[in-house]
Amino acid sequence: MSSTPVSSRASESDIRSALHASIHRVDVDELPIVDGDYAALVRQQLALLGEDPEREGLVRTPDRVAKAMHFLTAGYDMTVEKIVGSALFEEEHENMVMVRDIELYSLCEHHMLPFFGKAHVAYIPNGRIVGLSKLPRIVEMFARRLQVQERLTEQVASAIDDVLAPRGVGVVIEAFHMCMMMRGVEKQNSRTITSALRGVFRDDGKTRDEFLRLAYATAR
Repeated sequence: MSSTPVSSRASESDIRSALHASIHRVDVDELPIVDGDYAALVRQQLALLGEDPEREGLVRTPDRVAKAMHFLTAGYDMTVEKIVGSALFEEEHENMVMVRDIELYSLCEHHMLPFFGKAHVAYIPNGRIVGLSKLPRIVEMFARRLQVQERLTEQVASAIDDVLAPRGVGVVIEAFHMCMMMRGVEKQNSRTITSALRGVFRDDGKTRDEFLRLAYATAR
């Protein structure tokens, strides 16, 4: 078990709040320990792998892994409404708004191995716009969960569609999956591309072509 007394452990809600407040700045290893349950499971895993959980390099590993997993899955306690907040503005802009090359890191739910890449997000307003930083934050929220890339892409598109009710939404995600690179087929250069189109991005060929041309051009 962890050497940290239970009485000194922070509550899980405290840790989640800290992650929400500074998800891009937090030093995960410096966070208080949430509780011993997850760390105890990691310790058991190490033993099942044939390791000695008491050796110097592994003594603190269960606590580190527990903290890291809370950070990597912090998206479960976030909502689109909280992320967007009051950053919705009435604006008669009628052309495409795109944020490209949004870095994302997530965990594949099938093997709990990382996948990582970029998201390209665009919408055409219908009377209101959202603060630009909110689009990457929406991507981050859904990425910080156990995921499959296909669902992640659809969730981002649906969230923007629900919040803004725009004329259209387009999302493209390009990612590398460690479950394909470290195990299985072990293909190092294969990239998975998924897209989700709503409204005019789906129904209007010219709009769709413009979006896809801009999105795919970012990878070159």
